[in-house]
Amino acid sequence: MSEDEILLGLGLTVALAVGSQILAHRLRIPALIVLLPAGFTAGALTDVVDPERLIGPDFPALVSLSVALILYDAGLGLDLRHLKGATRTAVLRLLVLGVLLTWGTVMALGPALLGVPAAVASMIGVILVVSGPTVVGPLLEHVGPSEKVRRVLMWEGSLIDPVGGILGAVMFHSIVTGGLQTGHFRVGAFLAGLAVGLLGGAAGAALLWLTLRGLRLGETLGTLAQLATVVLVAAVCDMAYDDTGLIAAIVTGLTVANLPGLDMPARRPFFETLVQLIIGLLFVSISATVTPRSVVPVLLPALTLVVVLVLLTRPLAALLSTLRTDLLTPERAFVGWMAPRGIVAASTATTFAGSLVAAGLAGADRILPVTFLVIVATVLVYGLTARPVAARLGVARPTRSRPLLVGGAPWAVDLARSLRDAGADVLMWAGDAGQRRRIEQAGIELAAGELMAVATDPQARLEGVNAVFLLTDDDDFNTLASIVMQDSVDGPVHRVGPPPGSQGVVAPYTAGGTLFGPRLPRHALAARHERGERFHARPASAPPPPGYDTLFVVRRDGRLEPVTATGPVAAERGDTLVLLGPEPAEA
Repeated sequence: MSEDEILLGLGLTVALAVGSQILAHRLRIPALIVLLPAGFTAGALTDVVDPERLIGPDFPALVSLSVALILYDAGLGLDLRHLKGATRTAVLRLLVLGVLLTWGTVMALGPALLGVPAAVASMIGVILVVSGPTVVGPLLEHVGPSEKVRRVLMWEGSLIDPVGGILGAVMFHSIVTGGLQTGHFRVGAFLAGLAVGLLGGAAGAALLWLTLRGLRLGETLGTLAQLATVVLVAAVCDMAYDDTGLIAAIVTGLTVANLPGLDMPARRPFFETLVQLIIGLLFVSISATVTPRSVVPVLLPALTLVVVLVLLTRPLAALLSTLRTDLLTPERAFVGWMAPRGIVAASTATTFAGSLVAAGLAGADRILPVTFLVIVATVLVYGLTARPVAARLGVARPTRSRPLLVGGAPWAVDLARSLRDAGADVLMWAGDAGQRRRIEQAGIELAAGELMAVATDPQARLEGVNAVFLLTDDDDFNTLASIVMQDSVDGPVHRVGPPPGSQGVVAPYTAGGTLFGPRLPRHALAARHERGERFHARPASAPPPPGYDTLFVVRRDGRLEPVTATGPVAAERGDTLVLLGPEPAEA
């Protein structure tokens, strides 16, 4: 390729990766539903997006290191404190039974259905056992299931990817060393690969411990140290045995995220942006390598295989894996309806299919198109049906807002009472004993004392809360907490505005996330409340009376939208307004 073609190909790949995710966000659908067809179409219409021409034979190695970074980030989000009870039982069973049943299904149907020998069917089977956080995470964000279901699926998706990668490498070597005749599996090689990955993960965690704790690097250098460590460890492990770098990456992330006394640099927004970009680039690039000519012969057989995997294999694996756990029947059913294939399946197929084709294995040219079709089909099936299925089963979190109000001043407690009257499920927290008593006397649910410790931990998630409003009398606390808590809350974090001319150290100089606009800073709210004004919940069908200010709009489905410094919120018929104004004369 000429230099101009390379530049055009790289630019088009990046544009498709980013543009597809923006389009999916606007359409409110999982990004993979757009990324996969975009890459496939680009590969069919032009040859400049083909990664094999842009990068050459080094593309599989680049894919492997990129996936290692994705799994490291996934490991950082796993809290061992949550891997207990039913979650641990279900995850361990899913890892074992899911692999065996999926592998067995493809082995049984593959030769007759796909027209491939047993060795190729075995290879496709181990490739399709994976799921992964790159597909499960976005789908769960899209659906919002109950916390128990989310934990099970995220742990399974994060752990099955590296295990599947090792299985793929072992199966590849088993086929090659077996004279390309049978798909016999070498247990010793699998255990050896697993050991290499675990040792690499331990080495990576130790290196990060020494680097981050000993050198006390800041956020920028600490993030660079993490990237360098993961890439180095994954590369060395892959040199020792194919795909063991995936095990090393997730073990490194899981270990450092759960080590006590290690202050990890914030991984977002940098890591989140990097991972999203990598996911987009990989899916577009790998999809572009699949040609229409290779897809057409296996289209109907692959879709038939998907039907069996979705309707029989996965529900059976989930049923057996969640048996005699405290997961409810609807939760068990939803676990059985969530097994999309993702980037590790695509990367494993890309890595080994070409080598098997070059080695002359009959039917190996069908590995990549079959894998691609299964990825596309499962993403479409689960992406388009997961939300209505979760709603039908009753496992989706309700849309009703569950805000946490931090602070216990009289006006804040009165505001919480009005939000509750408007339909919000309000939770409050305050550090002062007197303020906590005031909250309890008002009949508002009081959060546990350690809640803020969890909320300010960048590696933890504040479960059951989908909005935080910081209303304390300390403007600097409100500002700093709003910054720190962004990564711990599945929803917006807002603070009350500081008084004009405030002498705070941080608050006057930090923008964003400010409630109610410049006319209603904290001292104005408190002063108006002391003068006798109160917060009122009224239907949005009638405009607010003169002298009243709109602070929140509670939607008819229970969602809570605050008025912020960026502007007012448009109310619709059926919504409820939370207003600040004088007490009505009839009161």
